[in-house]
Amino acid sequence: MTMNPFRWPFRAQFLFGALACMGLLAYAFYEQFQMGLEPCPKCIFQRVAFMAMAVVFLIGAAHGPKATGRRVYAILVTIAAAVGAVVAIRHLIVQFSPKDPLMEGCGPGLNYLMDSFPIAEAIKKAFMATGDCGEIGWTFLGLTMPGWTLICYVLLAAGALWAGFRRR
Repeated sequence: MTMNPFRWPFRAQFLFGALACMGLLAYAFYEQFQMGLEPCPKCIFQRVAFMAMAVVFLIGAAHGPKATGRRVYAILVTIAAAVGAVVAIRHLIVQFSPKDPLMEGCGPGLNYLMDSFPIAEAIKKAFMATGDCGEIGWTFLGLTMPGWTLICYVLLAAGALWAGFRRR
């Protein structure tokens, strides 16, 4: 007997969302630690968005709430996905904008920024980074990693909204 994905229970849909986020994060860590693809600050913020989504998906799956709770969890996942999508779009803009020869590198690493500046300023500086953030070190089917993360944010948010707002 096959299970129609449109009839999956809320808990199963949210568990699938959590596993998808964890799989994406696992792949990002594989690329970093096994393949040597160093993340820029924008990549780190995209990972944080996937982590936030995974946590909300897991809590929603464990809780198994009624209709109002389902909607709240769906909206929380969508907010995290929207933040990640904004970062991914900004990353794509940096990647496909003409390079500025006066700007070298992506700026200091996120660890340095967090150690050297108050958190608000460190985040601001990380978002303003250019240079290496614009370097394309990975593509699949013609899309760079931030392009794929943008697609994943949209799909996972749509799935969360479907799970949270569909009639039962």
